[in-house]
Amino acid sequence: MKTEPAGNDTKISVRDKILLTAHDLFYSTGFRATGVDTLIKASKVTKVTFYRHFPSKSLLILAYLNYRHEIWINWFETTLRRHLDQGEIPADAISATLYEWFISPEFHGCAFINASAEAKSEDIENEIKEICRSHKSETKKIIALLTKSADERVVNEIMLLIDGAIIHAQMGMDSEMVRHALKKGLEKLSEQ
Repeated sequence: MKTEPAGNDTKISVRDKILLTAHDLFYSTGFRATGVDTLIKASKVTKVTFYRHFPSKSLLILAYLNYRHEIWINWFETTLRRHLDQGEIPADAISATLYEWFISPEFHGCAFINASAEAKSEDIENEIKEICRSHKSETKKIIALLTKSADERVVNEIMLLIDGAIIHAQMGMDSEMVRHALKKGLEKLSEQ
């Protein structure tokens, strides 16, 4: 799941260039560790231009989370559907989908789990957490729809297994081991 490179000045607006730069920096290092001066320098814009498009870092953080939600949800739904359309059972499809993400060089965990952890001292903590809850809710709906699981308890347990797998992959556990453990957990759920 790649974003357009921030250096591609010919085809994107200045606002999008700033947003894509912020996406890459916030996702890889966190929004607390990424200062406005770093964003301005990496975006190759002036301070005036930066603040014209994003009057505060807080507004940029919210824009980043909304953008990340959009690209991740599109990627997740498309990839999960591809695996299911190939005849894989839901446990295989979900674990294979996440494995593709875990082994990508751009993987830095769940942006929404990370943002929830970072939000504690932000003036927009409630807005950040609302976006994060909305993201998890939409992910849950996609899982329920594509796996045809009507049992909300099972879908909630799938979400817990997924979030646990993401955290373990982010902490450095071998991606293949995470995939295997996730698949086994999902298979046990389907047996109930």
